[in-house]
Amino acid sequence: MKWFWYASPQTFFPLAGTLARWCGAAAGVLALIGLYIGFFVAPTDAQQGEAYRIIFIHVPASWMSMFIYVVMAGWAVLGLAFNTRLSGMMAQALAPTGALFTFIALWSGSLWGRPTWGTWWVWGDARLMSELILLFLYFGFMALQAAIDDPRRADRASALLAIVGVVNIPIIYYSVQWFNTLHQGASVSFTRAPSMAATMFAGMIVMALAFWMYSIAVVLVRVRCIIRERE
Repeated sequence: MKWFWYASPQTFFPLAGTLARWCGAAAGVLALIGLYIGFFVAPTDAQQGEAYRIIFIHVPASWMSMFIYVVMAGWAVLGLAFNTRLSGMMAQALAPTGALFTFIALWSGSLWGRPTWGTWWVWGDARLMSELILLFLYFGFMALQAAIDDPRRADRASALLAIVGVVNIPIIYYSVQWFNTLHQGASVSFTRAPSMAATMFAGMIVMALAFWMYSIAVVLVRVRCIIRERE
């Protein structure tokens, strides 16, 4: 029953403020620890040298770009299924942060690709193009929200776009297996041990947690602003 109680924007508003403060503080601490491990503790890679350290930004940002879209689509489904106002607000609040992490993933990937592949960008590469499509999906979601004056109609229209766009997530994840791509395979998997040093893996996971806490904090701050505007 408590979950339904917090489905109301008015009751969720103070909870969001409290969670945002704690998650923001956790994000700062975790980011400092993760960057220290990644840039000062983790050893130099035997093949890529120091250039590989971009993974401590690139890989967690890539994970978050996909994860946030799935969460956004989940809120969209809840909004359509139960007609809850908070669901549409949460989906709207998630989109800018998801777009930010997608841009960071593409930008840091280009910085990584230049010394590794010898080029900034490869048109036609399945992983790069599907990630770029993800960025356009975020932009399309935000543009559709801004184009419709009625918030409830905007929530429903953008929810449909978010749900349809979910098909791109497995394409991004499995692109290195399904297509001929320059992008290397996954270094971390649920079915096998990570193919990297323990300190590298630890730094990447801590940075992923930092990005996760940051996402929760900024999304909750943004949804409080949306609640103020609408309610």
